[in-house]
Amino acid sequence: MEILVCIKQVPGTTQVEIDEETGVLRRDGVASKMNPYDLYALESAMVLKEKYGATVHVLTMGPPQAEHIIKEAYMMGADHGAILSDRKFAGADVWATAYTLSQGVKRFCKPDLIICGKMTTDGDTAQVGPEMAEFLGIPHIANVSKIVDVTRSNMTVEMDMPQTVEVAKVEFPCLITVEKGIFQPRLPSYKLKKSTAQLNVQYYAFRDLEDQDEMKYGLNGSPTQVKRIFPPVGNDAHEIWEGDSDTLTNQMFNALMRLKFI
Repeated sequence: MEILVCIKQVPGTTQVEIDEETGVLRRDGVASKMNPYDLYALESAMVLKEKYGATVHVLTMGPPQAEHIIKEAYMMGADHGAILSDRKFAGADVWATAYTLSQGVKRFCKPDLIICGKMTTDGDTAQVGPEMAEFLGIPHIANVSKIVDVTRSNMTVEMDMPQTVEVAKVEFPCLITVEKGIFQPRLPSYKLKKSTAQLNVQYYAFRDLEDQDEMKYGLNGSPTQVKRIFPPVGNDAHEIWEGDSDTLTNQMFNALMRLKFI
């Protein structure tokens, strides 16, 4: 079985800058980390690898610094990694991102199963995975909370729906997006860090993709136009209280009342 996990590098801080002209985040040089939801997707792939002997590929789109999360995936057991990196991909909305990733999948590998995290912490759209599947012409299931069974030709999963838990069977090749908590993500292994230090990370630019229509990538290919974007406002307001236990108890009670927590 060939498994592809899509991962993303997201800001690891609220202190981010916005490009005033394009209205998108400036990611170069910003402290970053792997999207937390992608850790569950990666762990799902690792569990399947250990149980069925799968090969795990990881793919991301972003600046060269995104190589860091590919290396992190190697330390968790991934076998191959690639980055889609080109200025022409910058500023993509979910539609253009999904299309670029779908083109990258065709260039990188031929997976039986693509696993994505439910969403990213910098976008919260939960749309890229299903849109990728549509561009690739394969079936997909979102909100997967449990992998029930896997055979040579299909897999059975549980979907966490608003009012029910539904069971579905889907044929390979397919794409699933997994919920937080489907498995407990493992920690990166120092032993794997040493043994995978020589593993290369494949880079793909616009010129490497099959579709060379620039109007389908980045800002050019994004039907969604952001009117205004801004970083979250930090809130470091605090109070320091002093006194005996009765005084502090009253102050705590009054503060909770004032803030309408009680």
